[in-house]
Amino acid sequence: MNCKIHIYLLNDLFSQELADAEFGGKESADNLRYEWEDELEIQGDITSVQEIPNGVYTLAGYDENDEVFSHEIPQMHLFEISTTDHPTAYVGASASIVDHCNLQQNEQGYTISIYLKDYEPMANPVAGIFIASKSFPKSLIR
Repeated sequence: MNCKIHIYLLNDLFSQELADAEFGGKESADNLRYEWEDELEIQGDITSVQEIPNGVYTLAGYDENDEVFSHEIPQMHLFEISTTDHPTAYVGASASIVDHCNLQQNEQGYTISIYLKDYEPMANPVAGIFIASKSFPKSLIR
């Protein structure tokens, strides 16, 4: 089984009324539903995917001086992806910027869809992780 992750930044200016009236309910070049879309895929033997609506994500790595840092980011809407081949992976975003999420499972694997609000600044420090600017560790901002 694999796990496909779709992340969408909602366009706050999208008008469903305009789409219905002029384009048969579909978006148009001047009326886009999403500002951007991102797709990731985790291949391998996925054993489970768990949704964690109010989790804590640990942002860890090395800074520009090659010193180790580790910061816990609270209030994250996360998906924990467990495999037999790799360490546990996480995807998700600060709860304050998540509009809604969907998790589906079928014979081929799992599909995660995350819809982000477009009016709050955010950072994407790691593939599949989006942190609201107000929650981003200040010590990592230069």
